[in-house]
Amino acid sequence: MKIAHVTASGRGETNRLLARAAPILSAEGFRLAGTVQTDTETPRSLLCDMDVLVLPNGPTLRISTSLGPGASGCRLDPAGLEDSVALTLANVTRGADLVIINKFGKQETAGRGFRDVIGAAIVAGIPVLVGVNEANRPALDSFCGGQATPLAAELEVILDWARQAAEEARRPSAS
Repeated sequence: MKIAHVTASGRGETNRLLARAAPILSAEGFRLAGTVQTDTETPRSLLCDMDVLVLPNGPTLRISTSLGPGASGCRLDPAGLEDSVALTLANVTRGADLVIINKFGKQETAGRGFRDVIGAAIVAGIPVLVGVNEANRPALDSFCGGQATPLAAELEVILDWARQAAEEARRPSAS
């Protein structure tokens, strides 16, 4: 099992790191599957709009919904999330060198979201890079049996791990 996670401090920083890493890895010839998230500040709210780009080439899907001013409930749009999961799973099934998942969050801790995608990638021998916040890290550790590698929240560290993991996965296994 080849899985690593990154947790950056600062609102949206993990998303920005993974979104910066993906096009670099793609330009280097790695076949990617997964999602990277873009957060767009909105003038109508203190909260942002959340969109994910389904790797490698889209589409971009909105995974948040506007609840209006003063609302405090969960803004995740389950339909948008599940659409991105379905597209990502199809891409993983077609084959990839690396899977990037923008977030192991509340949906994944509850057994939904990208859990099946991560599992399918691991079964297929495809390395997985996932963003996770501190609150959800214990659930990720449990899901991975403590086998996930923590990475420093630095672009070069993330790229180095991804390159090495993808190259190792590309090599034919000795039988």
